[in-house]
Amino acid sequence: MNEFELIARLAKSLPANKNVVTGAGDDCAVLDFGLSEKLFLFKTDAVVEGIHFTTDTPPEKIGRKALARPLSDIAAMAGTPVAALVTLGLPEKFEPEFVAKIYDGLNALAEKTGTAIAGGETTTNPGRIFISIALLGTVARGKQILRSGAKAGDAIFVTGELGGSLAGRHLEFEPRLEEARWLTEHFPIHAMIDLSDGLAGDLRHVLNASGAGAELLKDAIPVSRAAKLRAQKKTPFAAALTDGEDFELLFTVASGDAVKLLDAWKKQFPKLKLSCIGKIVAGGGITIRDKTGAQKLNAHGYVHFA
Repeated sequence: MNEFELIARLAKSLPANKNVVTGAGDDCAVLDFGLSEKLFLFKTDAVVEGIHFTTDTPPEKIGRKALARPLSDIAAMAGTPVAALVTLGLPEKFEPEFVAKIYDGLNALAEKTGTAIAGGETTTNPGRIFISIALLGTVARGKQILRSGAKAGDAIFVTGELGGSLAGRHLEFEPRLEEARWLTEHFPIHAMIDLSDGLAGDLRHVLNASGAGAELLKDAIPVSRAAKLRAQKKTPFAAALTDGEDFELLFTVASGDAVKLLDAWKKQFPKLKLSCIGKIVAGGGITIRDKTGAQKLNAHGYVHFA
């Protein structure tokens, strides 16, 4: 049983109450506490030694990544972070200075994004370090963007470039908080997700939630220079589809807004690439179209326990 099969099984029996607007199955839970202008976003995420970072990773980058991951999920729903709690698991023989440097990296990103670190928990974890962060954010009422709103005919966009994250970008990425809020303030975005497990996997989450399919244009998918230089067991294109940990935004918008959005984006964010990579179609699954025709995409992104 892989990660997503386990989540699907457990999610069937999760208790809820009147405050839960959106529960398991999206980038964040959406909570309603009765405020007239805003809803709350709630997210938890973890990084584990040997999975998300190695023993020789600089501690500042470990702390930064631990917070950047849930910040990226807040961005995927067009939210603003508010406060975080940090759970830190450490082996019995840990180095206090190393832990302090983890917090240096975490705190620097928290200050940059206006996120308060409001407390947390420390515990013993034999053998390896893990950091789990519970993050609270807000979003204007009615402005939260879910995975489930994609419609046939929508244009599919991604920010930045994809693949090759292990070259270092998975430790240094910028959560697209400003960009996501700008998008929702200026255009009716239908669906959005952050690319944590790879384009091939995360696009499927949008399609499954929306009851739709997708057709991608191979030449339009922005492959990073790192993927082109470092791809070994897979082609650069396959790396862009499946490597994961890009933490870029994938979103859909009505095709009639696509050109206007691209023009406005170039003026607002001239240093960040935005690519239209295909369209939402009726049915299901993903096809890749190139000069020779179209074929079904069977590849998936990163999946725990697979």
